[in-house]
Amino acid sequence: MREHTAATTLDPVTLAVLKGRLEQIADEMDATLYRSAFNPIIAEAHDACHGLYDAQSGDTLVQGKSGLPVFVGAMAFAVRAAARVAQERGGMVDGDTWLFNDPYEGGTHANDFKLVRPFFRNGQLFCYLASAAHWHDVGGAVPGNYNPAATECWQEAVQIPPVRIVRQGQLDGDVLAILRANTRLPDSLWGDLNGQLSALELGVKRLDGLLDEYGDAVVLQAMGELRKRALVLMRAHIQNLPDGRYSFEDVLDNDGVKDELLTIALDMTVQGDRMTLDFSRTSPQCAGPVNISRATAVAACYVALKHVFPDVPANAGVLDAVDFVLPDGLVITAERPRPVGGYTETILRMIDVIFSATALADPNRAVAHAYGTINALSIAGHRTDAARKGQRWVMFSFFGGGHGGHSTGDGLSHSNAPISTATIPPLEILEAAYPVRFTEWSLRANSGGDGTHRGGLGAVYEIELLEESAEAFIFGERGKAPPKGIAGGGNALPNVFSYQHNGQWCKPPMVSKMLGIQLKKGERVRLETPGGGGWGPAAGRDAAARAHDLALGYVSDSNTTSSKVKP
Repeated sequence: MREHTAATTLDPVTLAVLKGRLEQIADEMDATLYRSAFNPIIAEAHDACHGLYDAQSGDTLVQGKSGLPVFVGAMAFAVRAAARVAQERGGMVDGDTWLFNDPYEGGTHANDFKLVRPFFRNGQLFCYLASAAHWHDVGGAVPGNYNPAATECWQEAVQIPPVRIVRQGQLDGDVLAILRANTRLPDSLWGDLNGQLSALELGVKRLDGLLDEYGDAVVLQAMGELRKRALVLMRAHIQNLPDGRYSFEDVLDNDGVKDELLTIALDMTVQGDRMTLDFSRTSPQCAGPVNISRATAVAACYVALKHVFPDVPANAGVLDAVDFVLPDGLVITAERPRPVGGYTETILRMIDVIFSATALADPNRAVAHAYGTINALSIAGHRTDAARKGQRWVMFSFFGGGHGGHSTGDGLSHSNAPISTATIPPLEILEAAYPVRFTEWSLRANSGGDGTHRGGLGAVYEIELLEESAEAFIFGERGKAPPKGIAGGGNALPNVFSYQHNGQWCKPPMVSKMLGIQLKKGERVRLETPGGGGWGPAAGRDAAARAHDLALGYVSDSNTTSSKVKP
């Protein structure tokens, strides 16, 4: 072990090395799960996260670069929830791992299972290692669990409070049996759980090795210093914004139960080196599943701020310079049993209003709205071929769209939502795993907002059923209010979902949400996703850039919104 003491001042090189080594531990945990998970949402889309968390507060110390940013804020709540329950039952024990999916305690929704493992050194709790991952199916009324008509959490998925899945190194078979009994896909669940447990085991091994090399005190000191530096940098960025109150609001299409707009409203105050995010004017909690918990709301703010200030390290220091006003009883502070399964749609709108409020303070800092919906689509049925007759299948996936323009360029086309670093599952993987065929996968012309810097393009996905019959479910947003431009930029095109029934193309009564769509062999569903908003006045766009867009089919004279784009 190198000779260091707690009193030693860390030199910049050692701190940079330790930062990299700590992040590498989280990165390796991410990679372990991605390579071993059974379901494509983890293995291909990387809907997961790993990190190290403070032993006393549960706050985020380190997160991997490929993990979902939205989990950074939420997982701190998850670690605290597990620690609290453990304390009630005798305290954290070396070799235990706690598991749960309670979205009101740990944030996000019930598909995201959190595993929390205490890490001990010389008999003392040093920190926590934690894993979060989206399991393919965990019961509920709708395969894949995005139930657009849910009015209580039990209609969305099985609810698991913090329980020990591993007791002093031994897997608890009773808990595993309960989990396997509450899914349509028990083999997928078993594989994903094993992947998370293996990732945590590797994290313990790597962290032990780092501490043996540098010493416990030095690594602990580095963790604290990284948080302090994040706070210092965050304060400096806020200080550079003009003092003032900046307000913006946007809407959700509906809650899936009642076809009425819901408002997400922000009053952002900048005063010196502190920022206040006040969401008091937001709509009350609703009957349908676009509610989110307080933990999820804080996590959404973290993600938005990291986009605005990308050079700030990914730890709890990002939030130390920010005050939150999140009154009880809002759609963003919902409590059990209000359904929260569609949390992705609401946090995307929170990110949008933070972007737009920031643009009022400094348009060069902000990005125009991204496409604003993951378009969670499930198609499920039973196999009819002789080899697999009666076997249950569930295809769940999310889909991409355009990102907003910004002060230095156009938005990305066909990208994933800004809540994550996840990737859109490749069509080859989906076609190989499920009885479907993609008859179209293309960019959506004219879908990005015009501006000095154009919004990125959305996409067109058309999916044909190859089985005899199946049922489809869609949970989306942005069907009524399109993604907005900033600094004078134009809006993008809205979201469009349609499906075939008895030879006719139909659309959902609630525009972006519907369950129980009955499909027969050869029938299709179609998604035309929004682009991103534009940045700056359209008159400021370079003539050569417009000619380039037209040549590639990004825009067209006829404004046909679903035409294919040249590769």
